[in-house]
Amino acid sequence: MEIDNAPDLADLLGAMESEDALVRDAALEWLVSASWREDDLAAATARAVPELARLARELPDHRAELLVLLSDLADRDDWPDATAPARREVAAELPSLLPFAEDPDPAVRDAVLPLLVACRHRGAVPLLRDRLARESDPAVRGHTVTALALLEPDRSGWRRALLTDPAPGIRLAAAEDLLRTAEPPFPDDLVDVCAQAYAADPHELDEAYWAPAPHRRFTERLLDDPDAAVRATAGGVPLAFEVTGRWRDRETDVLPYALRDLEKGDGDLYALARLTCALPAELRAPVRDRVRPRLDGDLDERAAAITVLARAHAPEAIEETIRLVDGAPGPSGGYGLTRAVHAVADAFGADALPVARAVARRIGHTHADVLRVLGRYPEVATGVVDEIAALVPRYEGGHAWAAIAVLGELGPAAGEVAVRALRDEVTRGDHPSVAVYAAEAHHRVGGDPALALSALDRKGPERFPELTARLGAAGAPLLPRLEPLLAPGHPAGTRAAVARAVWRITGRIEDTVEPLARRAAAADAHHTERLASVTALTETGLLPRFALTSLRATAEAPGRAVHDLSAGSGPHPDYRLRSAVRTLLATAHVVD
Repeated sequence: MEIDNAPDLADLLGAMESEDALVRDAALEWLVSASWREDDLAAATARAVPELARLARELPDHRAELLVLLSDLADRDDWPDATAPARREVAAELPSLLPFAEDPDPAVRDAVLPLLVACRHRGAVPLLRDRLARESDPAVRGHTVTALALLEPDRSGWRRALLTDPAPGIRLAAAEDLLRTAEPPFPDDLVDVCAQAYAADPHELDEAYWAPAPHRRFTERLLDDPDAAVRATAGGVPLAFEVTGRWRDRETDVLPYALRDLEKGDGDLYALARLTCALPAELRAPVRDRVRPRLDGDLDERAAAITVLARAHAPEAIEETIRLVDGAPGPSGGYGLTRAVHAVADAFGADALPVARAVARRIGHTHADVLRVLGRYPEVATGVVDEIAALVPRYEGGHAWAAIAVLGELGPAAGEVAVRALRDEVTRGDHPSVAVYAAEAHHRVGGDPALALSALDRKGPERFPELTARLGAAGAPLLPRLEPLLAPGHPAGTRAAVARAVWRITGRIEDTVEPLARRAAAADAHHTERLASVTALTETGLLPRFALTSLRATAEAPGRAVHDLSAGSGPHPDYRLRSAVRTLLATAHVVD
């Protein structure tokens, strides 16, 4: 029996009874993937449970995976409101599955534990106590500690007694759950148990072991207390980058451990580059010494190492970046090259002019985003305007957007060649979105707003408020399309973006300051939107009083106001937002 690309539930369950092991494995992979559960979750899972339980009883080779699947159906974090019907069905099947708590296979015994927790089966507490006393497998015993702690409030202190257990996993499981029920600041002795138990048995911190809610892994819980997290990091738990991802101004505290735990490949190097941006100059030398040997790695690792060295202001970063640019294989695979080039430009400014010249030699033959650095070096860019303008109609790989951005930054210095290329793209190009950006750049280069006004009016200035804002006073004819969106009732992000455009076109404050302040103070808004609104408010010189509390928290909180998931290699965006907010608070006049 074959498994097709979109099997239904009946086919999957039937395939699980095939004599062909490959067919069974394929069916199990589909079942575990959850792809069959999305359309009608509650009904589908509830119908499937009795058959899955029967298969778990009858198929020993797949028993552990099926038991885990049943526990997942009974308690899904991603669909918590839809699990009740499935949980009832799983609970009904549970008595027939409990004997597997004594299965010879540790994986099967382990798989019973989340099933008990998912079903909230407090009647299993005596069974778990017995298993804890008799379990021989350390991993299963550790998970038993967690299951028992989740099902039975700790009134006897039995978890604390396990903090001295000979097995590191048991000590860690007990400490993990004690941390879950403790409040920061965490006791030093509990933190030390975690660190010492981990050091005795290191493992991948993102390892997908069983951890049902409300249980929290010790690493996640330690990060709720920055001092405890730093203490654990000093004790050997590799949490340095996670600490700086959660907390402000901790880079100096964790630097020795970030260097100690630096892994192979480029991922940790980019995290180190971001951390290095926040270091004082006198602490950059250890970073340079630790990273220089990584210049001998493959292309990706070398690019990442150069990025770190640039952020650490290592003088050789300029020459290494030139070598990287000259040796780049082509437009693809330029992710690391782009980061290195922009890091060098950030760190060295005018001294990185030779890097810009190297990029100019490779126009059209390297990653498009590398080209954007030329916007910072007009003395180089103006010498290759013809080559940049030739990329305007080249849509693949993002070359058109990059070329238009650079020409727009050059402004009138880009000359008539740029004017013609941008006008041709607006009037004869094949990409509507590129045409809008080209029209706005045409205004900046040639000074005539007609093309930009026409393109934005046709596409909708409300769809491109940032481009409209760049027109300044010349954008006045578009105001009737924008001004209605300032009214309360429209989405907050739309109101703020339009307010920024109206402010830059008119300088008006009476209907723009309020939506700007609401977006600047919105903790749930994307940091780029908040930063843009904070910057615009600072330019107005006004700050509504209602935004003060939120903005002061953004400026002074010890934790991150921005949790950046992009794994960037430049300064943490949280610091940019904090700095901008502090400037606003220090300079703006507060109004009621």
